[in-house]
Amino acid sequence: MNWEDYKSQVKNSDPVGGQLLTEAEAEAAIISAIIKRRNALGLSQRDLASLCNIPQSSVARIESSKTTPRLSTIVKICNQLGLTLSIS
Repeated sequence: MNWEDYKSQVKNSDPVGGQLLTEAEAEAAIISAIIKRRNALGLSQRDLASLCNIPQSSVARIESSKTTPRLSTIVKICNQLGLTLSIS
């Protein structure tokens, strides 16, 4: 069984587990987009933190998924990176 099959099985058989997987995937997609854009712009974590007026350690914890930031922090970071956050 591959990862996609496993996710499908969990989502179909366990509503709570499926919801947790969906949320984790959404969070990972946002973090991945932030890291990719920051790197594409040639910014260090320290540079991004300075632009957002937050500690560099906060950027590191967000990017390593060690913390779940406030929505306002994500929006602030996205704005500085020229990203938009959309909900569908």
